[in-house]
Amino acid sequence: MKIKGLRWYIAGLLCLTAGLNYLDRQALSILIGTIQKDIPDITDAHYSIITSAFLASYTVMYAVSGLVIDKLGTRKALAWFVSGWSVASLLHAVARTAMQFSLFRFLLGATEAANFPAGIKAVSEWFPMRERALAIGIFNAGTAIGACIAAPIIVWMSLAMGWRMAFVISGGLGLVWLVLWLIFFKPPRNHPMLMEQELAVIESGQTAQEAVAMKKIPLISLLKMKEAWGCIVARMLTDPISYFLAFWVPKFLQDEHKFSLRELGIYSSIPFAALALGNIAGGAIPRWLIGGLGWDLNRSRKTVMAAATILIPLSFLLVVRVPSPVLAVTLLCVAMFSHAAWANMTLPAEVFPKHVVGTISGFGGAMGGLMGVLSQLAIGQVAKDAAACGTTPFMTIFTTGAILYPVAFIAVCLLVRRLGEVREVKV
Repeated sequence: MKIKGLRWYIAGLLCLTAGLNYLDRQALSILIGTIQKDIPDITDAHYSIITSAFLASYTVMYAVSGLVIDKLGTRKALAWFVSGWSVASLLHAVARTAMQFSLFRFLLGATEAANFPAGIKAVSEWFPMRERALAIGIFNAGTAIGACIAAPIIVWMSLAMGWRMAFVISGGLGLVWLVLWLIFFKPPRNHPMLMEQELAVIESGQTAQEAVAMKKIPLISLLKMKEAWGCIVARMLTDPISYFLAFWVPKFLQDEHKFSLRELGIYSSIPFAALALGNIAGGAIPRWLIGGLGWDLNRSRKTVMAAATILIPLSFLLVVRVPSPVLAVTLLCVAMFSHAAWANMTLPAEVFPKHVVGTISGFGGAMGGLMGVLSQLAIGQVAKDAAACGTTPFMTIFTTGAILYPVAFIAVCLLVRRLGEVREVKV
């Protein structure tokens, strides 16, 4: 049986795995207040160590997983990694101490890291250049959708069955997705459900390097290219914001605006819904500018990135100064929509041939994860110092975040320069 528009179903499947990835990841940040009441020995400083344990393994495996995915292929590699993170999520249900949470979080980070290099590589395999920003936006929207639905779902399960069952159910969903992945995902040229016309669309606009099988490119060869460093620096500067928003926004709303667990389940999902829309908009708006106004990909993408670069700092600087919970949530929506629309993960697929996209994405994500570890530890120290002084840590944290995006945008303009032109990679 042939399926019309199969590549968009593949994008939907990737969106679903990204959603499950973030559902498992967000469960702890949503439940940490409840867990701390049940296990009082776990402090905010312990929580920063637990999140750092996740990011430490995530950082290492982001780089390693990119190489594994390029070697094993997207289908097989992602199947193994999804199985691993589902089991790691299940293990959280038996944790009793900060050390045990740190261990299981370490295992979760080690296995979840592969989702993004694999997703970006799958998009580069299944979509022509002009559609990759939108396809990656759909894929990456799953992270925000997962974070968005995590709050009401996790809170409901926690209130109905206890916080431990929330980890059991969220982990089990990944094993269900695995069955769908093994049934539906194959390389385009070997897929029995793909129509010939769609295969021609997928392969249109490929460079000579993308159209033929290429020998392995050493990472050192890629790191000699300034375009690679543009992609990497962008991840190093903006990924810590992703981790801060994922791990600390629910706590910000609880601490600064006194949200209850039930209120958190209702209202904290709204900024993450904006994040999901931002992921779609980050690909859809450039696509509209290309088709509707005749702009090239470089001008279209950078226009969206520039607008986001202005809105994020403004939102961050204001969100810690407004007394109203409604205004705070609104500003978080603006910041998170813009953060997603910036689309840092899309850059490698717009610059490099598909056979090295996994490697570049993996190494960039690893460097972003390293910065994430350092930023989480720094946030923990700021929180500890603020608690000792009886003040809030969030003013310092949001102000620091406001600085990072303008620097990242300048780095992309100077190092990557034109987007939408696949560079030749020399061994």
